[in-house]
Amino acid sequence: MAVAIPYVYEYEFAYATLETVSPLVRRMTARNPSGFTFNGTGTYVIGHGNVAVVDPGPMIDEHIAALSDALAGETITHILITHTHMDHSPAAAPLKQLWQAPTYGYGPHGAGKIASGTPIEEGGDMDFVPDHLIQDGQMIEGDGWTVECVYTPGHTSNHMCFALKEEKALFTGDHVMGWSTSVIGPPDGDMTAYMESLEKLQRRDDQVYWPTHGTAIRDVQPFVQAFIDHRLEREQQILACLNDGLTRIPDMVPVMYTTTDPRMFPAAERSVLSAMIRLIDQGTVSSTLPVSTASDFLLTSD
Repeated sequence: MAVAIPYVYEYEFAYATLETVSPLVRRMTARNPSGFTFNGTGTYVIGHGNVAVVDPGPMIDEHIAALSDALAGETITHILITHTHMDHSPAAAPLKQLWQAPTYGYGPHGAGKIASGTPIEEGGDMDFVPDHLIQDGQMIEGDGWTVECVYTPGHTSNHMCFALKEEKALFTGDHVMGWSTSVIGPPDGDMTAYMESLEKLQRRDDQVYWPTHGTAIRDVQPFVQAFIDHRLEREQQILACLNDGLTRIPDMVPVMYTTTDPRMFPAAERSVLSAMIRLIDQGTVSSTLPVSTASDFLLTSD
């Protein structure tokens, strides 16, 4: 039986409107719906008066103007970036200019891979460089709030979650979303790191997740376990495809993703490639080189 992930698809929101979702947290949803962003990017505001903004979002004039208007009379003191995809970090620049607020992030796009010599293709927000480099476990304090940095590479190598200590709430970016699994696309995406990051969340005591796309996840531990089980199930599907003589990822994806919109198959191919690399690292699968979605893959027992 396929792993059932208890997705949360429905929630009430209005574009360009800053809505209160908890005593210390407000959210504004950007008008950038897509197959990758669900209803759009959720920009979070922590605190009141002197506030932090988590994931300012894409460079959409309506979103930036509405957020600026909604925070008139308040001061942005921190801009926190979970990662540098184009729907998350670009709007940091105009907010920084308006409020002179410093940005905080693990590093530029690909920062978690470049240091080890892995080349990263363009496609993220290549202009973003955080004013403050942050590390796992680092605490950031503001006016009435405290945030712990939780490094969760996998979706990207510079992905950072932020834990609001006062509410035991974790802003999960794209690491854990309520409406979908995350795309893990090599070389910056890394399935082994992603699985380790999921296991890391299981060891924490957060009570609620606020993902950048979609609404809150409240029964967090079973949800994370379902994500882990789903990825392990995908690995078993890959092994079954190989056992049936399917040696190329484009031939596997339609068999594995029977309920997925075919327009999403290219993204699915990238996630399968990441899972395949993990299986290669484990010694279960071998491949023609260089490893890519065009490679032929074989079980090592063959």
